[in-house]
Amino acid sequence: MMTRRPRLVDRKHADGFPTYTWKTAPDGLSTKDQLKSRGLRPGGPIVAQIKWRSKKRHGNYRHAWLYETDLALPKQPMTPAKWEAVGKALRARRICPECGVEKHYTISTKYKACNECMPPEYAAAA
Repeated sequence: MMTRRPRLVDRKHADGFPTYTWKTAPDGLSTKDQLKSRGLRPGGPIVAQIKWRSKKRHGNYRHAWLYETDLALPKQPMTPAKWEAVGKALRARRICPECGVEKHYTISTKYKACNECMPPEYAAAA
C-alpha cells in the first residue's frame, strides 16, 4: 500500500501522542482495523494517532489510535466456550422480558418488549 509522506500535525496533542493526518502515518504503525485484517491484535501501547475531519459529522474531527506493527500479536481464536457464551448472550436478547417467550428476532432495547407485548403508542412509532 502506497502511503503519503508522514506529516506530523502537532507534536503534543490528545494526551501527548504524536498526531498524523489521514493516510500519512509512517510505516510500522497500524490501526486496530489494519491489524485485525491481517489476523493480528495490538501487542503494545498506543504510540500515536491519526486525526481527520469527518464529513459525516459536520466538520468534527475523528481519530484512530496507532500501534507498532512489530509488536502485534496473533488474534486469540474463538474457543468452544466463547462460542457458547456468544450464543447464550444472543439468545437472551431474543427473549421478551414481558411475556418470556423466545422470538425469532432481537427484542428492541428501546421499547423493551416484543412486537406483541409492545404498548400501542410505541407500536406506531416502531
